[in-house]
Amino acid sequence: DTEQIADRVSCVCGVFVMTAFTGLGAPYGKAQDRGAIRNLTRGVGRAEIVRATLESIAYQTVDVVSAMVADANVSLDRLRVDGGAVANNFLMQFQADLLDTQVERPTHIETTGLGAAYLAGLTVGLWDSVETLEKYRQVDRVFVPSMTAETRSQNPHGWRQGAGRVVIKNLELSRQG
Repeated sequence: DTEQIADRVSCVCGVFVMTAFTGLGAPYGKAQDRGAIRNLTRGVGRAEIVRATLESIAYQTVDVVSAMVADANVSLDRLRVDGGAVANNFLMQFQADLLDTQVERPTHIETTGLGAAYLAGLTVGLWDSVETLEKYRQVDRVFVPSMTAETRSQNPHGWRQGAGRVVIKNLELSRQG
């Protein structure tokens, strides 16, 4: 349902959702932080909050991927995704747009267990290399970036400002008591 709800609005009207329900994870590492919604006004409704929540998932992914790319000193030519959230076309397109790279969604989106089975098979010699397993990967859809460079550069900036405010506010609250 969230995909259709998010598609109903063209913007989030400045709303930021920090999906830190169990802490703000990588790359921030702020386990004490909690979720928050910023910049609510009377004009913000359900659709804006849903869209802002989906966007926050993509923003956090951008931050993690950016940290990984920087640490590994590599470039990103595509992002392969899995898990229940990747069924959301809005989220995957927004992710491709923010990363400015293709996002590949597999036919079978819950691939964690499959990955564990592949690793076990590699360990016991069922397959001789990771490259051998490539033939089993089936792509359902490839999301191609379509956002302008100007829009792309503005979006993460706003997200990081929102993330910073939540992190700073939560630190202030934890120090007070």
